[in-house]
Amino acid sequence: MLGIGEKFPQFNLKGVVSNDPKTAFQDFTNATHGGKWQVVFFWPKDFTFVCPTEIAAFGKLDKDFKDRDAQVLGVSVDSEFVHLAWRQNHKDLNNLPFPMLADIKRELSAALGIIDKEAGVAQRATYIVDPQGIIRFVMLTDLNVGRNSNEVLRVLDALQSDELCPCNWKKGEDTLKVA
Repeated sequence: MLGIGEKFPQFNLKGVVSNDPKTAFQDFTNATHGGKWQVVFFWPKDFTFVCPTEIAAFGKLDKDFKDRDAQVLGVSVDSEFVHLAWRQNHKDLNNLPFPMLADIKRELSAALGIIDKEAGVAQRATYIVDPQGIIRFVMLTDLNVGRNSNEVLRVLDALQSDELCPCNWKKGEDTLKVA
């Protein structure tokens, strides 16, 4: 699995950005949001139970991420057509403010090393990638356990502070000073 300090892999994926089939699909690459921080999170499958709770939670925080010049990108190994159907049929995903990317060939998931060996899907992984394309944070949870989107936002704040941040540090609190 790729980790901290490594270059995030190149990708070119179809994404779903709306519920209207005429305008829903767009192509996304690393350069689409170049120069921004990126929060890229993966869920195992569409039309499941834990995944929409996480996706909706990231959606609720999208403005907070944007305020920090960060773009949220959600990814699974389902197709863009499955993403569209799920958006259209799940009330918590209808107005999702960030793209749902389709890693149908599993190329990005494989390059990151996050394909679950038993289930054959992307693991529940989260990456914070800096504007230079370097991975600065990785979190991986069991397929049955949802992640904490507020924690991802807290870590982004800490990374953007460019300071030494103690345990449980939150934006606005004192950072550590080396004597």
